[in-house]
Amino acid sequence: MTQTDLVAFIEGHRLGVLGTVNGANRPQSALVGVAVTPGLDIVFDTVSGSRKYPNLISRPACSFVIGCSNEQTIQYEGEARLLEPPELAHYQEIYFKAFPDGPARLNWPGIVYFAVRPLWIRYSDFAQTPAFIREFEFAGQSVERTPH
Repeated sequence: MTQTDLVAFIEGHRLGVLGTVNGANRPQSALVGVAVTPGLDIVFDTVSGSRKYPNLISRPACSFVIGCSNEQTIQYEGEARLLEPPELAHYQEIYFKAFPDGPARLNWPGIVYFAVRPLWIRYSDFAQTPAFIREFEFAGQSVERTPH
């Protein structure tokens, strides 16, 4: 399992569950459409009236679970940032390749885009025996483990 494999896995699963924390320190989850960069930044859109928007603005630490079919998943932890020009155009290009209907949402009131930079990723495949688990820490090296 390499970084390229992680990108391919995320590209094959266009939806992910985003976890955030609200102002009362309570968890909230939302299903979002995800696109991914070669560097494993996750890109998604939302509207400023959503619950996730103020959560990410005030507490950018967030998580994703991507994939759940065939007992293969990615757990992803990272830091979100609201995209603004000039970098917004670059990330929109990546997002629109994954979601060709994305430009139609540009007229939505309050539409915004976030990019999440990974801090830690775990790929798990429990369909194999023994299970295959690989962790990637982006301040360190990846580690292969078997479940406890």
